[in-house]
Amino acid sequence: MKKNMGGVDRIIRFTVAVGVGVLYYFGIVTGTIAYVLLTLAVIFLLTSFVSFCPLYSLFGLSTCKVKN
Repeated sequence: MKKNMGGVDRIIRFTVAVGVGVLYYFGIVTGTIAYVLLTLAVIFLLTSFVSFCPLYSLFGLSTCKVKN
């Protein structure tokens, strides 16, 4: 897998995932929407750790800086 996510994108995804986890932990988000958000949070965490987003590659996007 070729990296297609830049540092800022990774930080944003990680922050959103942690935020969703905190909301769930404190019971602010419950029910079905909580499980949907937790699933998205796990996906965000995984993609931020591996610096690869399958949707970006599908649409030909990249936020990773190109070295010249």
